[in-house]
Amino acid sequence: MLVIKSAKIYTSADRVIEKGDILIEDGKIKDIGTSLNAKGAATIDADGLIVTPGLIDAHSHISGFETDMSDQDLNEMTNNATPQVEAIYSVDTASKMFERVIQSGITTSAIAPGSGNVVGGLVCAVKSYGHSIEDMCIKNPVALKMALGGNPKGVYGKRNQMPMTRMGIAHVIRETLIKGREYLRKKEAVKDDESKMPPFDLGLENVCRVLKKEIPLKVHCEQFDMLTIISIAKEFDVEFTLDHAWGASDFYDDIVESGCKGVIYGPIGVPLLPGECGKIDIYSLVELDRRGVTCAIMTDGPILNPDVLIVQAGEVIRFGGNIERVLNMLTINPAKIIGVDDRVGSIEKGKDADIVIFKGMPAVDTNATVEYTIINGEVVYRRNNNN
Repeated sequence: MLVIKSAKIYTSADRVIEKGDILIEDGKIKDIGTSLNAKGAATIDADGLIVTPGLIDAHSHISGFETDMSDQDLNEMTNNATPQVEAIYSVDTASKMFERVIQSGITTSAIAPGSGNVVGGLVCAVKSYGHSIEDMCIKNPVALKMALGGNPKGVYGKRNQMPMTRMGIAHVIRETLIKGREYLRKKEAVKDDESKMPPFDLGLENVCRVLKKEIPLKVHCEQFDMLTIISIAKEFDVEFTLDHAWGASDFYDDIVESGCKGVIYGPIGVPLLPGECGKIDIYSLVELDRRGVTCAIMTDGPILNPDVLIVQAGEVIRFGGNIERVLNMLTINPAKIIGVDDRVGSIEKGKDADIVIFKGMPAVDTNATVEYTIINGEVVYRRNNNN
């Protein structure tokens, strides 16, 4: 057993406890309150410290890309559509990147295929600490990755192959979904006659998961490319997230009316390039959140260091975001978006004991530091022991 005593607790469950305790047993949160009886438990004295749920990065490529991008094991750039591949097989659990995210308080990451292909493959949710991929992965899949804009154009245009244009990208997406829809119709028409079953196709099986709303599309898009996926998602009645979403402030009404599963914004600090990367408007999260869109903040790791998650949250607060609601963008909101909020994202009884203890108020105090990171009830990082 472990008890965290006398902390200011931001639960991300519509509750802030000014001086509270958290009792942890068997990797789960057993109780939350004040002056808890925890006889025999190891104790962390958190008086004067801030406690939040473990931070969740809803869009990352850590352990599958090298930091200098020389090895892109999450980009199967042999075909413009590869729905059959899965990010989980490119996750190097021994990667030093996991140590780095732990030090920043990130306890879960949605690790996605890259954006070289229009259809990149399946996304998985992985904890930052564990003994094997089976131990670390808490849900697979959580989404099917797609990408619009300059990335797939840059890969296939150089080869004089489709897609060279945004027209081509939209065609590849629609063609993939049409194939999946026809495959699903054939399967449903079989009924009791197995002889009529179409030949098994793993990629189309994964597309069917999207069409049946078992998982959403996770779509790399910026600027007016967001309108493309909003239109296609409406046509095929599928769920989707808008990832990166630079320029979202130009399309508030479209995003809100689309009913998208969430906006995963970021990262800021990327080169300001003409066109799709030319409007870094993280302030848009304030308005989108106010209008009921589930918003989260990403690192796009290892593109930027994991500390940028907190830095970006500070920018949202600087533009008028409410502290509690912005912390939700790092915790319960990304958990909801990637479908793991039954286990992580908030400090509630029965959930996994993934907890971060800060000295200073994260996203407000520029010198706030992670003092402890706890995953499944185990202290996996302690700042005083790592200096």
